[in-house]
Amino acid sequence: MSRIVDIDNAERAAEKEEALAAWLRACGRVAIGFSGGVDSAYLAVVARRTLGGENVLAIIGRSASYPAEQWAAARRVADAFDVTVLELDTDEMNDPRYAANPSNRCYFCKSELWGKVVPEATQRGFGTVVDGTNADDVGGHRPGMQAANEHAVASPLAELGFSKSEIRERSRALGLPTWQQPASPCLSSRLPYGTSVTPERLHLVEQAERAVRALGVTGDLRVRYHDDVARVELAPAELTTWLEPRRAESLRAAVVSAGFPRVALDLRGFRSGSLNVLHGVTTA
Repeated sequence: MSRIVDIDNAERAAEKEEALAAWLRACGRVAIGFSGGVDSAYLAVVARRTLGGENVLAIIGRSASYPAEQWAAARRVADAFDVTVLELDTDEMNDPRYAANPSNRCYFCKSELWGKVVPEATQRGFGTVVDGTNADDVGGHRPGMQAANEHAVASPLAELGFSKSEIRERSRALGLPTWQQPASPCLSSRLPYGTSVTPERLHLVEQAERAVRALGVTGDLRVRYHDDVARVELAPAELTTWLEPRRAESLRAAVVSAGFPRVALDLRGFRSGSLNVLHGVTTA
């Protein structure tokens, strides 16, 4: 029975991909906000296969909040699938509204991003700008989506009902290396609301996560910043392994070596948006 369900799901995902190709053909030329994550990588590759290289432009916005590993993943996908990339520097770090880290911080970040991406795309002859928002992203606390709407950025994956699992399935079928890549939102998401965003704090978090990855952690991972304490969230499937005393000590030492004086391993495991729950923005 489960095998039949799996086949049905794969067929539905393939049908949605055909609908996505038709959507893209109707646009003719598209520019994509390209982070190198699972969603935008899939969208960029399907667009390239559907429209040809000259009609697709993947635009990366670079700043201190964008993880270096994510940029490397984006470039690997673009190189492997011949997707044209343009990189723009974004300056949200110098916006005091963003740096203050309110609960709608993402709105100011995405306003800065789309405020640069959309005019650049238009100037280059790309009348449609899209992002990788999927159907699972719709709802909840998503202030960045308001900024996208204000800049007329389309979200075809959400519009056509693609779930995250369907995007992973089609990414695997197309040979994308991102198909099982963990989600990696901007580094500022590791700081509690009200804790000001600084390049130094973002670098500290990035170094700590890189140190944990170097130990062999491959699943979902967040190092949450709490002043001198790093709260480490691991995927539940890996949590038990890293609670073993010797492994726990190696994890603690890795995070301390990155610059945090103290380390706490969250026994609840990884939870997307856990800081939203902590501050009452959303419920668990």
